[in-house]
Amino acid sequence: MSGLEPFGARLRRAMDERGPLCVGIDPHVSLLAEWGLNDDVAGLERFSRTVVEAVADRVAVLKPQSAFFERFGSRGVAVLEKSVAEARAAGALVVMDAKRGDIGSTMAAYAESFLHKDAPLFSDALTVSPYLGYGSLSPAVALARENGAGLFVLALTSNPEGGEVQHAVRSDGRNVGATMLAHLAAENTGEQPLGSFGAVVGATLGDLSTYDLDINGPLLAPGIGAQGATPADLPGVFGAAVRNVVPNVSRGVLRHGPEAVALRDAAERFAEEIRHAVTPS
Repeated sequence: MSGLEPFGARLRRAMDERGPLCVGIDPHVSLLAEWGLNDDVAGLERFSRTVVEAVADRVAVLKPQSAFFERFGSRGVAVLEKSVAEARAAGALVVMDAKRGDIGSTMAAYAESFLHKDAPLFSDALTVSPYLGYGSLSPAVALARENGAGLFVLALTSNPEGGEVQHAVRSDGRNVGATMLAHLAAENTGEQPLGSFGAVVGATLGDLSTYDLDINGPLLAPGIGAQGATPADLPGVFGAAVRNVVPNVSRGVLRHGPEAVALRDAAERFAEEIRHAVTPS
């Protein structure tokens, strides 16, 4: 065992203490340019370091998008390793947005890359794709449990293309997205104060009252800001499960760079709007 508390318990405490905001670290080419940075490893490092220094000591979660680091090869991955370590050292939980999904030993290797306590990229949680069958995630589930980490499983995503898979109806009458939620609820049975196995559910999807979002685990909610959702939309989308929502904001915060104080102010504004929206009156 890693000695870490389960991810769900650590996330619940971080959300209660810091608010539930998750800030993405997404060094798009366009954002690097907006910040006056070159599209190279030096620009990537400056961007990532600035975001971590600005907000890692005050937000609950940071979510680096692995692809934007991987495109620079080994030097980009080295920047990602450093960003993860520094964010965790500052008290933020790190959700690695890598959306890995495969079978057997390959899925196990992906899990070891991000969920083994001794891995250079060890993160508090990892996004994963279940569309080779939920059971294909078993190696990641097992390693996450062993190391006090968590998973966020793609269930009802905010991209419009997702519906052709996630809304497909199975022979039992339940659609694929609802099936993923049911699997996660089973993983989290009996966990207190919160399970470690969450779902990715878009904040842009409108009324989801036909779905059982009470999975006793966190709901990572992309879509706030650039994709059109607002903090005020959260209660209407997530209903009674809104207390377990981790709203993700990326460009809405990042576009305020490169000055750290402006990033910090933007994150604090979103955090306050979210806190106001999800706190019962």
